[in-house]
Amino acid sequence: MGRPAERPAPAIVGSLTPIESTQRAAVAGHEHAATRRRLLDVKCVSVRLGDPEVAPLLLDLHREYETRYGDGDSVHDVDGAEFDPPSGGFLVLVDGDTTVAGGGLRQYDATTAEVKRMWTSPDYRRQGHAKTILRELEKLARDLGYERMRLETGYAQPEALALYRSLGFTDIGNYGIYEHASGFELLLS
Repeated sequence: MGRPAERPAPAIVGSLTPIESTQRAAVAGHEHAATRRRLLDVKCVSVRLGDPEVAPLLLDLHREYETRYGDGDSVHDVDGAEFDPPSGGFLVLVDGDTTVAGGGLRQYDATTAEVKRMWTSPDYRRQGHAKTILRELEKLARDLGYERMRLETGYAQPEALALYRSLGFTDIGNYGIYEHASGFELLLS
């Protein structure tokens, strides 16, 4: 397969209430009405890495990595254009005017997309948002013509390691620039 299809991601990916079966399953698993309502009100929005909706997410991500890994260089800068269509995208989940989670997809090679900057706000964790972002990024990767998705995460993030494994990603060892990271891959075919 050559270069991914040249289709821009839609501005609003969609309301999760009627169309997302994975999200409906997550909602059904929650017993509290307030949590169900919050999940149903969340929208998945396509943005650019430099957009204002992304800034709080990236700031929290940097702070968390500094806390978990103990250095100020735990998150390397990326070129925001790498996440732009036609070869990538950046998605956030928005609850009203609050960005609750997000993640980006960029081209790793001609057939592989790489997930970067996955993050969920601490107040919104354990509610299915990270899973929703990953599933939406998976759909985007398929739409762009990729055959696999790849990502890396640090060993100090056991919840992320468990999430990726639960969604079918397989451990491929460290492939990236982070010394204390594990690489994962998901075949899309």
